[in-house]
Amino acid sequence: MKPSIWSSIYLIFVLLPTVISHNYSDALKKSILFFEGQRSGYLPREQRMTWRRDSALNDGKNLNADLVGGYYDAGDNVKFHFPMAFSATMLAWSAVDFGSYMSPADLRENLVALRWGTDYLLKTVSQLRNRIFVHVGKVEADHKCWERPEDMDTPRTAYAVETKYRPASDLAGEITAAFAAASIAFKRYDPSYAQRLLKNALKTFKYADSHRGSYTNNTWVKLAVCPFYCSVNGYGDELLWGAAWLRRATNKASYIKYLVDNRHSLGADFNYYEFGWDNKVGGVNVLVAKEAFEKNVPEIAPYRDTAEKMMCAYFPETAGPHMSYTPGGLLYKPGSSILQDTVALSFLLLTYAGYLSKSSQQLHCGTAKIHPESLRHLAKRQVDYILGDNPMKMSYMIGYGKHYPRQIHHRGASSPSIATHPKAIKCLEGWKIFASPKPDPNILVGAVVGGPNVDDKFVGGRNNASETEPTTYINAPFVGLLAYFNANKN
Repeated sequence: MKPSIWSSIYLIFVLLPTVISHNYSDALKKSILFFEGQRSGYLPREQRMTWRRDSALNDGKNLNADLVGGYYDAGDNVKFHFPMAFSATMLAWSAVDFGSYMSPADLRENLVALRWGTDYLLKTVSQLRNRIFVHVGKVEADHKCWERPEDMDTPRTAYAVETKYRPASDLAGEITAAFAAASIAFKRYDPSYAQRLLKNALKTFKYADSHRGSYTNNTWVKLAVCPFYCSVNGYGDELLWGAAWLRRATNKASYIKYLVDNRHSLGADFNYYEFGWDNKVGGVNVLVAKEAFEKNVPEIAPYRDTAEKMMCAYFPETAGPHMSYTPGGLLYKPGSSILQDTVALSFLLLTYAGYLSKSSQQLHCGTAKIHPESLRHLAKRQVDYILGDNPMKMSYMIGYGKHYPRQIHHRGASSPSIATHPKAIKCLEGWKIFASPKPDPNILVGAVVGGPNVDDKFVGGRNNASETEPTTYINAPFVGLLAYFNANKN
C-alpha cells in the first residue's frame, strides 16, 4: 500500500532522532544572560557578566542628545537602531506568548533585558517632532579597530532623520512594534511603564505612516548603515508589523481596518517565507492569524491563509515552495550567519502551532492535515541542533555544553577584561589579539553564533564572522523557543 503524504511527512520529521538530552533551563538562563554582554552605557550594580564595564558614555553628544545605553548588536561596537528594535520586539513576543512557561526568575530577567532595550529606544524617539535617531558610531572607523567597548576611541557619531521632511517608516514601524509588544509584556508588572510605551508606540506609528519611505533612502543615513543594515525589503512590512502589534496592544478596530485596507499595497503577500530584522512579512501573517483563529474575524482571514502557506512550506512533501534544510536537518535560508533565520523561522513555527492548538485546528496543506505537535517537533529539532545535536556535535551557544566555539568574532569577549588588563588596548594593537590562536579570555555566556554552513560544516575562528559572530536578533527569539521546550521537554 502506497504511504500517504502525511505518512511520509511523519516519517521524515517526527521520527528524526534526537540523540542528546538537553538542559533547556540552563540554556534559557544563558540565552537571556547574553544580553548583559551586549550592553552599552552605564552598567548597573546587578551586572552579572562582570568582565564588561561602562562604555560609550558620550553617545549622542554630537547632536546634543542623550543616546547613552542600548545594545551593541553584534561583535562590534556600533549601535544600529533598526535591528536593536527588532531584538526588543522579539524579546517582548517571547515574554507575551511564552512567558507563562518561564519561571518567575527567568521572566524577570527577560523583562530586564527587554527594558534595557526599550529604555534606550524611548530616547531614539524623544525628539520625534523634529528627528528620529537611527544609529550611533562610524562603522568604517569601528571596523578598522579591534578594541573592547570600554576603550573605544573611534568616532561615536550619531545620525538622525529630520522627521518634518524625511521618512523612516521601516525604523519607526519596528520601534512601534517593539513598544506595543513590550507594553503587553509589562502591563501586569509595571502598568505605568506599559502605558508610557504604548503612548510612544502610537506617536511613532503616526509618524511612520504619515511620512512613508525607507530610512535608508536618506543619503547620509544610507552611507552610515549600509551595507550592514540597509532596509532591503522596504518599509511596508514594518507598517503592517507595527499596526498588528498596536491591534494586539489596544484591541482597537481601527487597526483591523488598517491591516485589511493596506494588506496588498504594503506587501503582506510578497516574500512571505521570510522573517528577520529586515523582513517582517512572515511575522505579520502569523501574528494576525492569531486573531483570525481565536476571534474569527473574517476580514483578516487572508493573513491566516498566507501564514498557512508559509507553514506548509516547512514540510518538503507538501505542494508548493519549500524551506531549505541542510543534510543534518537544519532549517536555513541562503546567506551568511544562517542561524539568524533558523531561530526566527522556528519561533514562528512554534508560535503558529500554539495558535492552532488553542483553536483546536490542524494545518491544512492540500490533502495533508498536519497536527500542531508536528510543527513543535520540527521546531524542537532546530533547537536541539543548535544546542549540539548536529553532525559537528558542536553547541552553537557559547558556554552551553562542553564543546562550543572558543574563539568568536566579538571584540569584548576576545580581549582581556579591564580587571585583568587595566591599560587601554588601542585600535591597531587589538589586531594582535584578533590574530591570536588563544581562546577567548572572556566567555560571552549564552551567545548563539552564526553557525555552520549549508553542509553542516563549521570551521570557526575570529576571522570567520559569518560562523562565529553572535547577534542580539538571534538570541531574542531563541528565548521564547527555550522557554517553551523547558516546560514541554517531551
